[in-house]
Amino acid sequence: MDLDAEACYRAIATRDARFDGRLFIAVKSTGIYCRPICPARTPKRENLAFYPSAAAAQEAGYRPCLRCRPESAPDLGVWRGTSNTVSRALALIEKGGLDDADVEALADRLGVGERQLRRLFRRHLGASPIAVAQTRRVLLAKHLIHETRLPMSEVALAAGFGSIRRFNETFQQLFGRAPSTLRRGTGAASPGPAGEVAILLPYRPPYDWPAMLAFLRARAIPGVEVVARDGYTRTIELAGAHGTVAVRPATGNALRATIQFPQLSALPTIVARLRRVFDLIADPEVIGAHLSEDPRLAPLVAARPGLRVAGAWDGFELAVRALLGQQITVAGAATLAGRLVAAYGKPLAGGVEGLSHVFPGPERLADADLSSLGLTRARAAALGGLARAVVADPQIFGPRQSLDAAVLKLRALPGIGEWTAQYIAMREMREPDAFPAADLGLMRAMADRKGRRPSPGALLARAERWRPWRAYAAQHLWASQGMSYDRGEAPGDDRSPLRPLHPARLAARGVRTDGDREARDAGAGRAAGRGGARPGRAGRRPVAARGRPR
Repeated sequence: MDLDAEACYRAIATRDARFDGRLFIAVKSTGIYCRPICPARTPKRENLAFYPSAAAAQEAGYRPCLRCRPESAPDLGVWRGTSNTVSRALALIEKGGLDDADVEALADRLGVGERQLRRLFRRHLGASPIAVAQTRRVLLAKHLIHETRLPMSEVALAAGFGSIRRFNETFQQLFGRAPSTLRRGTGAASPGPAGEVAILLPYRPPYDWPAMLAFLRARAIPGVEVVARDGYTRTIELAGAHGTVAVRPATGNALRATIQFPQLSALPTIVARLRRVFDLIADPEVIGAHLSEDPRLAPLVAARPGLRVAGAWDGFELAVRALLGQQITVAGAATLAGRLVAAYGKPLAGGVEGLSHVFPGPERLADADLSSLGLTRARAAALGGLARAVVADPQIFGPRQSLDAAVLKLRALPGIGEWTAQYIAMREMREPDAFPAADLGLMRAMADRKGRRPSPGALLARAERWRPWRAYAAQHLWASQGMSYDRGEAPGDDRSPLRPLHPARLAARGVRTDGDREARDAGAGRAAGRGGARPGRAGRRPVAARGRPR
């Protein structure tokens, strides 16, 4: 990564917050590295070196500053758009991809050679994959030392260190002191009465928090998720252990996550998943500037500059939720998911109000009789087949070599077509370029002044200029329609286990389909083709005006 030294020096001389997380400054005379917003006196230019990542500075022998605390800088994916391989590798590292494996195994999972992966990391991050993994571990430990009163043995365990001895040696080498001395005088808060740990998750502003909550609220699974006015809470399960996480806005540009989980060693995994769920790695300025080059998207980006792509806590949970939502409303899918959880989810002991179960894993649903929940045989069979496929390959929702490879793998799963595959790639695999071009809402949002909508192929061609941020373009288009940001499975999805039912039958069951508006619009178009609507209908009041529920 090329860094203009003079531009970097101007950034730190003016304490320019726009560069926070994009570069790190190493001071040769003191041996420390800082953020551009560090309050310390600006050193002389000849005493400085600049690095694109904390890992690069730390690998060069510098230690983190105790004043500006580099571990609290926003973790930005500034390399996205030039190397999605690096982004996918980092996702695997955050999941522990280098805890029990080497770089060669990591490269194999990504479909590249080990030397190529090392070159990409050097080019975009200035450090090796091993150095990145070690730096993340050290900075998480330092964050826990400052932000909690956990005993040092528990900090070491929570940060992923294999032993207390290794933990102490690392901090002695970096800081020349024991880790406990870093805590003195910090005034950190104590853990909660139930032993929960609170940790800050920084992000690059702006952040459209109300939009994120609205998205999650519409899809909240009863018993598993609760979305209050200002926060999100859910149950979690990792390696057979159960717990909860609660996320709310914090002072400054950060979210505060309160984690209650019996295994502290799972903390890095939990934090990594929360970063994906709330899309904290995004750089809205870079994304917005690129999308705004299209005059159709420019006003949408200006209206919602902090719109993010909501992630998913678990790939299997998201896939089940997507299958349940095919051909019905978002609310209807949440109701079905709640029934599934009540019947097959594991009860949560002593949970938060509204949280009663953890979402059932694939092994619980692989051979279950799901038709008892009121599902059709086709939908129940698709869910069972999906569960068996995930049991056979637990890494099926992990990063792939490319977006095309990910979509191809997902489409091989029962009941999953192009729309659902793109949707899962967008939310679980964190592919910023995923784009469900056959989505009815996207086509409606891109209609011309005469109301003519583009075909999926035409929309896909138009979206070429939005790369590599097509997922964010989709979010803006959904938001412009006043939708809940995505629709159910497109009726034309060739892998859907259901065929669209007649609207009259669904209305009799009290269910509105995502295609209802499409059917009404198509009917209006046919009427226009016959010379306009029938006499007298134009003067009728709309349904909502007559007081009927919609």
